[in-house]
Amino acid sequence: MWNWQSEKWPQFTYDENKLKELEFQFSKNTGTVLGAFKHVNDEEKAQFIIEILSNEALKTSEIEGEYLDRDSIQSSIKRNLGLSVDKKAVKPAEFGISEMMVDLYRNYSTELTDELLFNWHKMITNGRRDLNEIGKYRTHEDPMQVVSGRLDKPTVHFEAPPSDKMKEEMQQFILWFNEVHTSSTMSPIARAGIAHLYFVCIHPFEDGNGRIGRAIAEKSISLSSGQASLISLSKTIEANKKDYYTSLENNNKNLEITNWLIYFGKTILEAQLETLNLIDFLIEKAKFYDRYKGLMNERQLKVVERLFNAGPNGFDGGLSAINYTRIAKTSASTATRDLKDLVYNNILLKTGDLKSTRYWLNIKL
Repeated sequence: MWNWQSEKWPQFTYDENKLKELEFQFSKNTGTVLGAFKHVNDEEKAQFIIEILSNEALKTSEIEGEYLDRDSIQSSIKRNLGLSVDKKAVKPAEFGISEMMVDLYRNYSTELTDELLFNWHKMITNGRRDLNEIGKYRTHEDPMQVVSGRLDKPTVHFEAPPSDKMKEEMQQFILWFNEVHTSSTMSPIARAGIAHLYFVCIHPFEDGNGRIGRAIAEKSISLSSGQASLISLSKTIEANKKDYYTSLENNNKNLEITNWLIYFGKTILEAQLETLNLIDFLIEKAKFYDRYKGLMNERQLKVVERLFNAGPNGFDGGLSAINYTRIAKTSASTATRDLKDLVYNNILLKTGDLKSTRYWLNIKL
């Protein structure tokens, strides 16, 4: 028996006491993020929004096994935000997921409706030719199943309600979502966690349910906070994707979902900390340029900017002399002199020797 087959569906239950500490920490983190964000200048705020939305667009797709191009995603995000970008062609998949993330950011406070969900579905299936139903709920007669394993011997992890119940199920879901975010005293973590699980258990679309379900969770968090949440929810989930799928599977048979809400609450807290880390990074970036900008030539500035654009974790494995040569479009000998100068001025930190030498931004996080 799946949860939706219960006579009490969709009356989810949970132990509120076990969420109290998570809810307290959520409120505390929300205040900390707001306070930290006040110290970020307007230019860095714009970069922060682009970075968060880009990360979410990339990672929510990677959770589903779709790997997109980061530069194209960032270009699409900027274009959808109305910022100036080059006229480089962007593939439909990158443009579509970026369009949804910007819509989620800009219009988080609007009511959830069929039309909104249909528009999101059209965005994330942009360019697809393998789907029969785009921008509407599924109608096919075959069971909607989540499976893995061999084609001739699949493992069924979940079977969603039949397609002929989609209109009724989604009317009920949308009514619940809008009511719980306007008149209910339900806590933010419970709202977001139930919204995500409830939606993916209905599985109303032919494809794209995971991405839309995570967007719904972020919309819920934003509504609870009274502003666009801008947290790295999908990035945090993707880092431990197996735990995510296991938690979903462990909570799709019963309506008592305390364990799911504990898992999801901890994930939200981790995502908030990731956001704080990025804000700290941007604040340190501003301080960094105040200290060192006058000490760098154009080549060095170009490479340092690329390092910052790579985010708080920098280049995977660090910056090499070969990387420097390619980014700065210069000779090996000039790159060696530039790097030596950057290390001397404490702009970069050096690790390793010979071919293993790598360079890192000298910032404190």
